[in-house]
Amino acid sequence: MRSTGDVDLEAFRAEAHRFVDFITRYLAEGEALPVLSRVKPGEIRERLPQAPPATGEPLDAFLGDVERLIVPGLTHWNHPSFFAYFANSSTAPGILGEMLAAAFNANAMLWKTSPAATELELVVLDWLRQMLGLPAGLFGVIQDTASASTLVALAAAREAVPGLEARRRGLVGQARLRMYASDQAHSSIEKAGIVLGIGQDGFRAIPTDALFRMDTGALAAAIREDRAAGYTPFAVTATAGTTSTTAIDPVAGIADVCEREKLWLHVDAAYGGSAAVAPELRFVLDGAARADSIVVNPHKWLFVPVDLSVLYTRRPEVVKQAFGLLPDYLRTPEEEVAPNLMDYGVSLGRRFRALKLWMVIRAFGHEGLAARIREHVRLARVFRGWLEADATFRVSLPSPLSVVCFEAAFAGRSVEDRDRLNLAVMERVNASGDAYLSHTKLRGRVVLRLAIGNVRTEERHVRVAYDRLREAALALA
Repeated sequence: MRSTGDVDLEAFRAEAHRFVDFITRYLAEGEALPVLSRVKPGEIRERLPQAPPATGEPLDAFLGDVERLIVPGLTHWNHPSFFAYFANSSTAPGILGEMLAAAFNANAMLWKTSPAATELELVVLDWLRQMLGLPAGLFGVIQDTASASTLVALAAAREAVPGLEARRRGLVGQARLRMYASDQAHSSIEKAGIVLGIGQDGFRAIPTDALFRMDTGALAAAIREDRAAGYTPFAVTATAGTTSTTAIDPVAGIADVCEREKLWLHVDAAYGGSAAVAPELRFVLDGAARADSIVVNPHKWLFVPVDLSVLYTRRPEVVKQAFGLLPDYLRTPEEEVAPNLMDYGVSLGRRFRALKLWMVIRAFGHEGLAARIREHVRLARVFRGWLEADATFRVSLPSPLSVVCFEAAFAGRSVEDRDRLNLAVMERVNASGDAYLSHTKLRGRVVLRLAIGNVRTEERHVRVAYDRLREAALALA
């Protein structure tokens, strides 16, 4: 008779040991792999079976296929030479937290469905608040990514508009809403406008200064113009560490405008906010205490496995008003005295994400996390120093945190040629397998980015990236 239960747990125990040994080797020796996957589109798919197995396969067959089929098709975000986008890292305590969360399989939607999951989340997010130097009284809730956190924050901002019944009636026939962020803001803000029915026309990008920070004077002028044109301004998103350059908007000045105009202020500190665990870097959150909501992503720069985004708000009652919906089958006697965290976001089902953050904070401690952030900032300064001492390169902007924006100079070439050649430099470096970088465009010009954020990155890894960049630039000159 075939079993209709789980697989044999003794077989699981044996394979779990093998998998942990593999994970340990991967973390310790993974830098020998090329950072960027070298497979071609469709290659992995072609090597996988096109139909599911009719009968179950033994667990001891899985790991070999992972190494043979999956690993070659990975771009290794956990590699110490991953310098693209915002580099991140999954650490041992976070991995243990993920393992336990999968085993417990708790759904943290109601307090009653997992009291420990809810109460640990409240406590560990207050730990993080203290580490970031944010004021007491903020309510924190975990979302999956910053895109979700921003969506929730802007939905609350829409709910806070006086006289607007968007939750009940939608926006048709009601006010034309307008929200604002800088022209360097993350695309998730515009996307939130699409989801919330505000539309792309309801988002207005505000010009930035020479350092790509929001121009508060231009913001105030835009709000006046929009009111005169019949729009209802309702929210501003300030960014503390923009995606392209890590520019930090003047949040305190933006808060002045928002308070005067009675607009919701959301601070996107998804990347930069983590830096505030080092007290000398808390300038990144200057003025954020005045915001209605703030997002910080521990999965970006606090060494927690993807995904884990934290939304803080000083107006949790508005967030709950925007999202709270309690059918009879979810009612419990505890709802009057204990929060149901499903009321503070889109998802009803909620993974036990707090467990991995709790374990990372406990394993490294506040001082240990701050030391790792400081080291990444130091490495960025070292890399910048090498570029500044080398006529082959030109540094594009200040580097307040751990991202350096630069370009190969290619003196005497046209703007178009320099852009083309810089992209070619990046492609050569990435193809080498020794490092992975990304690029952006600033005022229409191509700029290369090196982002340091992996807990295993050492100066030798940054040096290899610099050497490969120099070799590529000289070869193409």
